Amino acid sequence: MSAKRMAYIVPQFPGQTHGFFWREIVELQARGVEPILFSTARPHDRLISHSWSEEAIGRTTYLATYGLSALLGALFRLPYRSVISELLSMGASDRLYFLRDVAICAPAALRLKQTCRQHGIEHVHVHSCGRAALIAALAFHMYGIPYSLTLHGHPGDYGVAQRFKWKNAKFVSVVSKALMAFLPELLGNALPARLPVRPMGVDTASFRRNSPYLPAAKGETLRLFCCGRLNLGKGHQDLLRAVRILLDEGRSVSLDIAGEDDSGGSGYRLVLESLVAELGLLGRVNLLGAVSGDEVRARLIKAHAFVLASWYEGVPVAYMEAMSCEVPIIATATGGVPELITDGIHGILVPVENPEVLAKAVSSLADDPERAIRIARAGRERVVSEFDSRLGAEMLIEEIWGRVAAEASPTTAKGVRAGRQLLP
Repeated sequence: MSAKRMAYIVPQFPGQTHGFFWREIVELQARGVEPILFSTARPHDRLISHSWSEEAIGRTTYLATYGLSALLGALFRLPYRSVISELLSMGASDRLYFLRDVAICAPAALRLKQTCRQHGIEHVHVHSCGRAALIAALAFHMYGIPYSLTLHGHPGDYGVAQRFKWKNAKFVSVVSKALMAFLPELLGNALPARLPVRPMGVDTASFRRNSPYLPAAKGETLRLFCCGRLNLGKGHQDLLRAVRILLDEGRSVSLDIAGEDDSGGSGYRLVLESLVAELGLLGRVNLLGAVSGDEVRARLIKAHAFVLASWYEGVPVAYMEAMSCEVPIIATATGGVPELITDGIHGILVPVENPEVLAKAVSSLADDPERAIRIARAGRERVVSEFDSRLGAEMLIEEIWGRVAAEASPTTAKGVRAGRQLLP
């Protein structure tokens, strides 16, 4: 590529959990790359919470395109042979979903192509394997634009046609080794040649303390903090029940939860509000909604412990931010979490969907302040050494302008075709 320009696509950007993406964008710019920002659609206003959100919105092209003329223009270039082949490989229940997604994404692929041509973009990277990935895959079939993806969770959570989305990607970065285990069986020969494992990361220079961490003093209310969007899979309902157990044991506890549901407060938040009332936690639990990164840091600095009871995770940035601020972590041992936290060293790991064990872990940490301090320090060291947000930008630059360029070279193409490589 003559100029280092890339399309950078994040669904519903800038959302409440998108601090990592903005940090990666800033780091790419610092390294001489110009990311041209795209998204599927603007998020709900109540999910727009960061100090940089308005700047991001102003820089983002939203690809959702409506109207008969846009659809007809895109359908004229649709790769019908590939689409039909994908349909024939699917179960009957998935075919209607795929056709619907193609009809939605084809006009967006046309708009992506037009904007890429306007800005001289030669590569598209998508931080998703959902519809945004289908937009990139269709743009490749229709217009030959190279693309790559990042897998942030189990492929089954990102809709149908995963093989169609993956098989022409130049590479797919995967945020955890645990996710890698699912890929060969699910995707087989649709896996791209390169699958770098690169967790997301945190700005350790910003997420840090200005004073030492102090555990809860005897008789002091134990301040717990949690950060995660409000949905069933984040396990907030289990955390609420654990708080109830702690209160019933006579321990003074408060809990702040930062995050909102994807409907802007009219979805799973209502379930949690009802549970707070049912458990008698009014005044003890505060649902903060979507908050800025600065507010998350401020809450972390005040907290005695960070607790998140997710049923499944990749390698969540919320844990990294807490660890970077030297706050001891209590986490569920699920997905890629053990790749970040060694139980008893960088945090305490508990089983999923078990409020009783979760409450016991909180109590044990509160009753051993020296252990809390050790865990807090070890967590900071762990994140600084291996989970700095700059590493994601390094990976993208290497894969797009290093390895991808090398694969295009006649001298290396033969070797690349000889076998697929899975990075450790």
